[in-house]
Amino acid sequence: MPLLQVNKLKTYFYTYRGVVKAVDEVSFDLNKGIALGIMGESGCGKSTLAYSIMKIVPLPGRIVGGQILLGDVDITKMTEGQVREQIRWKRISMVFQGAMNALTPVYTIGHQITEALTHHAGMSQEESSDRTKQLLELVGLEPDIAKRYPHELSGGQKQRAFIAMALTLNPDILIADEPTTALDVVVQAQFLNLLKRLVRDLKMSLILITSDLSVIAEMVDNVIVMYAGKIAERGLSEEVYRKPAHPYTQGLLLSVPRLKTPNQIQWIEGMPPDLVNPPPACRFHPRCSYAMEICRKNDPVEIRLGPDHYVSCWLYPL
Repeated sequence: MPLLQVNKLKTYFYTYRGVVKAVDEVSFDLNKGIALGIMGESGCGKSTLAYSIMKIVPLPGRIVGGQILLGDVDITKMTEGQVREQIRWKRISMVFQGAMNALTPVYTIGHQITEALTHHAGMSQEESSDRTKQLLELVGLEPDIAKRYPHELSGGQKQRAFIAMALTLNPDILIADEPTTALDVVVQAQFLNLLKRLVRDLKMSLILITSDLSVIAEMVDNVIVMYAGKIAERGLSEEVYRKPAHPYTQGLLLSVPRLKTPNQIQWIEGMPPDLVNPPPACRFHPRCSYAMEICRKNDPVEIRLGPDHYVSCWLYPL
């Protein structure tokens, strides 16, 4: 049984302009110890999907349909108090985009970690202090970092400190939303190696959200390609990268510069759609060079191309 099952999830934002269908009929599974990458252009619904799994969708957004099953528990049916007590940070934890700026500037790093341990794990001050040192060492930081304030740390150190906070209650799943944003290339590599080691050593599942295709290729076992709130393609990372099936996935991969091939960089024409009034049927058809009449009339059905490779596109027979 998968650790996490997302079934036909819908998360909409109710604005003055209309209803923004940020996540629309999204389904996938996540097994224990697996790293899953979610990629796509800005505004495709990646972060909203993560917030939905954590059940922290900001207003005016809300989950309006579907299931988020953690084991046999449907998170969407739980109250805020139940999610806070049973799920959030204990079973599923998250490193937010720009997390280095989310640390409270007036408290030391150690105080911010021990606070979670004393309040949520019921540890004594001495126990929480020892656990804090262990967590800092786990993410490659010296125990003395606990005595420092956020402004005394570099960007990479702050990112690592926030991961230590996310691991405080030993979650089953860690969600990392654009974790390498604003980090230089060397620190990015160190940070990604840290995430790989944590997934391996802690037998933890990882959901990695990023627009950086090289990060996805390096880090994950499975990949989901999102476009305009829907899943365009999903499968094993190696399979999707070597044999991209959806025209959108193909366009993303062709836009990446390559050192060893003479092919000129290509890009996807047009702009992502307005999700208040998305295109009918296939949402990618206005930008797709393979678009057919059926693409403009009917929503594509997800087709199985291989044991672990699925695509939602009318180019492939049912």
